[in-house]
Amino acid sequence: MDTQILVIAEHDNHSVALDTFKTLSAAAQIGEDISVLVMGYQCQEVIECIGQCDIVKQVIVADNEQFSHLLAENGAPIAVQLAKDFTHILAPATTFGKNLLPRIAALLDVGQLSDVVEIVTADTVIRPIYAGNALAKVKSTEEKILMTIRGSAFEAVGHKPANQATVIAVGGHDVGNSFSAFVSQQHNESERPELAAARVVISGGRGVGSKDNFTLVEQLADKLGGAIGASRAAVDAGFVSNDLQVGQTGKIVAPDLYIAIGISGAIQHMAGMKDSKVIVAINSDPEAPIFQVADYGLVGDLFEIVPELIDKVSCI
Repeated sequence: MDTQILVIAEHDNHSVALDTFKTLSAAAQIGEDISVLVMGYQCQEVIECIGQCDIVKQVIVADNEQFSHLLAENGAPIAVQLAKDFTHILAPATTFGKNLLPRIAALLDVGQLSDVVEIVTADTVIRPIYAGNALAKVKSTEEKILMTIRGSAFEAVGHKPANQATVIAVGGHDVGNSFSAFVSQQHNESERPELAAARVVISGGRGVGSKDNFTLVEQLADKLGGAIGASRAAVDAGFVSNDLQVGQTGKIVAPDLYIAIGISGAIQHMAGMKDSKVIVAINSDPEAPIFQVADYGLVGDLFEIVPELIDKVSCI
C-alpha cells in the first residue's frame, strides 16, 4: 500500500506538544512519506522545531490570525482541502485531536480509528475497548484512514538540528465560522512537570479526604520532582481542578513511576495509568482493585504512610 501520511500538529504557537512527536512516531510505523500540518498564527518556532524531526518530509503551514486559538470548525476545512493528497491523517488522542479529527472524518464521510496504541499494518491497528480491559485489532476499509494516537503507547521521535523539512504555505483564505468562537482560555501555572509528559506522577483519590489534605500529595510530588494527578472522585469532590484528572475521561499517562494515594482503583481510573512502568499503591483497604495492577502495595493509613515517605525521600 502506497502511503502518504499527514500528521496534524498540536501546539500553542510557540512550542510543540509532546504528543505531536509521539504521533509522528506512530506515523513512521505506517510509512516514510510523512507531512505535518501546522495551523497557527506567527508560529515560526513551531515550524522550525517540527522541520527538524528527521522523519518529516514537509511542513504544510496554514498561517492565519484566526488560528491563533485553533477551533475545530476553523481547522477542519483546511485538513479536508489537503486530504486528497494523503491516504492517512493522524492527530494526537488529546483534547485537541479528539475535538478536531472527528469533524474532519465527518466532512470526509469516513470512519475514524480512535485511541490507537499499536500499528499493525497501514490499515490495521490495535486499540483499547471496554475501558482498556480488552484490546481490539481493527482493520479499516476506508479510502482515507483517520487515526487518533494515544501518546503513552509511543516514544517521541528524535530531532536533527541540521535537518530542515520543506515548508509549504496554504490556506490563506478566510476560515471564519458561524458555529463557534474563542472566548477565553485558562492555564494553571505550575513549576511542576506537565502531567502527560512527567516521568513521575503522584495521584490522590477520594481517600485523601479533603482539599487541604491534598497538600500531602503535592509535598511528595515536589520531593520526587513529579507531576500531580487525581482520580475522578477527587476532582468531583473539588480537591483539585479537572485538568489533573487521570483516567478514561481524563488524561492517559504512562510515567516511569506512578504513585496512587487513597485511590481504590475504579476501572475508569486504571484505564488511564495502568501502562505506567512502576505502580505503587497506598490504600487502607487490602481488597482495593488498585492492588491488582500495582507493582508495590502499602496497606495502611495514608496519613501515617505518606508523611513518613516524604521524610524518607528527604533523606535520600
